[in-house]
Amino acid sequence: MTLLLLKLILAHLIGDFFLQPKKWVKDKEKKKLASLWLYAHILIHVVLMFLIVWDASYWKLILSIGLIHFVIDALKLLLQTKKNKRWLFFIDQLLHVITIFGLATFFYRDSYEFVFTFDPKQLILIICILFLTMPTSIIMGIVFSKWNLKKIAKDNESLKDAGKYIGILERLLVFAFIALDHWEAVGFLITAKSVFRFGDISNSKERQLTEYILIGTLLSFGIAILVGLLYLSLINYV
Repeated sequence: MTLLLLKLILAHLIGDFFLQPKKWVKDKEKKKLASLWLYAHILIHVVLMFLIVWDASYWKLILSIGLIHFVIDALKLLLQTKKNKRWLFFIDQLLHVITIFGLATFFYRDSYEFVFTFDPKQLILIICILFLTMPTSIIMGIVFSKWNLKKIAKDNESLKDAGKYIGILERLLVFAFIALDHWEAVGFLITAKSVFRFGDISNSKERQLTEYILIGTLLSFGIAILVGLLYLSLINYV
């Protein structure tokens, strides 16, 4: 049962965050239920679940998850406005996770047997690493969509997507240090980044940019630390 849930969550992460380009999201927000990419997105999710679970006998579960995924996404598109966009994103993701756990428990609570080369600990590791890359970047983008970054940093240009990749690398490093029980390295990394960022903050006369940098750094490190602690807890449980 645990392995089934992990595989379904892995399929969700890949389908929602790695195989859904921004142009699909924009098209869905514009055309709502008339967008072809909405249906392509659901199809990709269903195919991913079949490929990752790799057992056609669970077609009822997979198709049920796909159907409810469509309903949740459709309702989100119909209800979404500029004001509630951020909150609907998190509600949407929470409902998808609840759907996976609820339906898996309903259909196959006692009957699921699974044979695969990965054990649960390896799957948990893969899920944590994937979550700390693009999914977390997207989550942080949703959080920071409240502010106009281009306006805040109009005189502080940087390389395209540099901040995103720096964030991904720092989160992966923090996660690795926690998983290896080297908390002192996490402290060193925070100190090192603070030193590099000090020039950005001290040279900027705008308080908004300073606050943006601090919030982004703390949020990125905070998420990585929480995921690291969750990983350590889960591998001791399975």
